[in-house]
Amino acid sequence: MTPRKNLEGLVAATVTPMTPDGQINLSVIHQYVDYLVSEQNVKNVFVNGTTGEGLSLSIQERKQLAEEWICQGKNKLDHVIIHVGALSLPESQELARHAAAIGASGIAVIAPFFFKPTNKDELIAFLQKVASEAPAVPFYYYHIPHLTGVKIRVEELLDGIKKQIPTFQGVKFSDTDLLDLAQCISKNESKQFAFLYGVDEQLLSALAIGANGAVGSTFNYLGRKTNLMLQAFAKPDLALAQKYQVLTGEFLNFVIKLGFGVAQTKAVMTFVSGIPMGPPRLPLVNASEEFIIKAKAKLDGIVWPDGD
Repeated sequence: MTPRKNLEGLVAATVTPMTPDGQINLSVIHQYVDYLVSEQNVKNVFVNGTTGEGLSLSIQERKQLAEEWICQGKNKLDHVIIHVGALSLPESQELARHAAAIGASGIAVIAPFFFKPTNKDELIAFLQKVASEAPAVPFYYYHIPHLTGVKIRVEELLDGIKKQIPTFQGVKFSDTDLLDLAQCISKNESKQFAFLYGVDEQLLSALAIGANGAVGSTFNYLGRKTNLMLQAFAKPDLALAQKYQVLTGEFLNFVIKLGFGVAQTKAVMTFVSGIPMGPPRLPLVNASEEFIIKAKAKLDGIVWPDGD
């Protein structure tokens, strides 16, 4: 891995492969890495996040997954970002120390969401306590208010955050509030922070505002197509970029109506990559056969601008 590179472009929010009996399946991670790099042209990963069922895993399982991704990603991936957020501060700190020890490119932390911080100062205090356990590792705040219920605007967090968290490098911004994102980017005139968007179906809008890239689950199986959208946007060929975004949205709109979440993402990844991703962990349940048949037919039926 080459952590000196800026974190930008696409970052795949990885799923956690599991065996049929619900144990983590480390044996397919090497295949998963090679698939992302060769088939999807994605060289950055975000491990143990929402898509990875990180908060449904034990601390030991999260450590094992982090170790395997970093081991298998060596000389293949540019960045392996490990999500170390937890409801328990000591557990989050333990995971941060572990990520630092094994050479993670960065760590990310979600807001605690049972006993929630009620203002900026409380949230930053929690984040600082975790970040300080990995003082040489880039730190990212994972903002996903629709799941955490913590709706403190990211714009508020940025004021003076470098003084309190010297390793702060940016935000995984998984919210549809583009006004908040725009204000963050406006404040980031020196370009010292990375803002990685996390709502895949709205990525083009975030790029137009100034996002550096994105962290998302669809990049596991639509990474190559989304990279083509990024290339079109950079040219700029906005009409072509729009075509890719609309088609991605067409697929997501279809599967969301069927019922789409982590379990269904694992099913899509299995039939697209050929790598068995296994079941989700309870309380999530397997995608239905009906979903798999309909989602595969829809994805196979999309005619992309590159003709593939």
